[in-house]
Amino acid sequence: MTKLALGAHPFLLGFDELERLVERTAKSDSGGGYPPYNIEQTGETAYRITLAVAGFGDSDLGITVEDRQLVIRGRIAASEEERVFLHRGIAARQFQRSFVLADGVEVARAHMENGLLHIDLTKALPESVVRTINISKGEDQS
Repeated sequence: MTKLALGAHPFLLGFDELERLVERTAKSDSGGGYPPYNIEQTGETAYRITLAVAGFGDSDLGITVEDRQLVIRGRIAASEEERVFLHRGIAARQFQRSFVLADGVEVARAHMENGLLHIDLTKALPESVVRTINISKGEDQS
C-alpha cells in the first residue's frame, strides 16, 4: 500500500505547503505544558488565546508574528537582589509558545490582566468570488 502525502492528493491542487504547515504545527508544542493556555472563540470571527504568565511583567514578554506563526516569548530578567527561597513553586522559566495562524487571521490586540496574557485575534471573512472561464476552440491562444 502506497502512503499518499497530504499535499499530494489529486484533489488538493496547489496545497504543497500544507504538509509542511502541519509538521511545523506539531513541532511548535515542544515546550511541554508551560505556560498553560486557553483558546476560546469570542465571536463569529474572533478568538482569544490566554496564557497564564504569573510573575512576568509586560517588559518580560514579547509577541511577534513570523511567517503566519504567532510566537509568544517570555523571559524574566535576572534580579540584582539576592533572594532565598524556602519553597519555589511558581515557575519563572523562559518559554516560547507558538500558534500557526490561518490566512486572514490577524492579531487585534494583546493585554495583561491578573497574571493572564490575553491575545485577541480576528479573522477576515473571504469574499466569495465566481469567475467564468471561456472555452476557446482550436489552437492554444496564449
